[in-house]
Amino acid sequence: MTGEKKTVLVVDDEPDTLVYISSLLEDSGYVTVTAKDGEDALNKVKASKPDLITLDVTMPEKSGVRFYRDMRESSEFKDIPIIMITGVSKDFEKFISTRRQVPPPNGYLPKPIDRAALLNLAAELTK
Repeated sequence: MTGEKKTVLVVDDEPDTLVYISSLLEDSGYVTVTAKDGEDALNKVKASKPDLITLDVTMPEKSGVRFYRDMRESSEFKDIPIIMITGVSKDFEKFISTRRQVPPPNGYLPKPIDRAALLNLAAELTK
């Protein structure tokens, strides 16, 4: 990566996953901010205006799906790329990609996370 470091908001309710994704991205030159649920994530988006968001789907408080919808409906934040990362089945990707209320996510990765796929997608979406 060249130039200014890009910021990625990593949203997941599992502490180990937050550490893993954050470390992976930081080792590749990104700055990371973490959030434990959708409500926390919304506050972090407002504070840090990230270049990319990785988003777990199933979380307590405010789910990833609700946070995703709120982001896509926001005139200020709707253009921030979002990669959904989840342990939910491949059928979920098909479901979320066909919702008419909001556009599909910019990327979708199943858990366990493929390191190369995540880094390639992050690089592509933060060009």
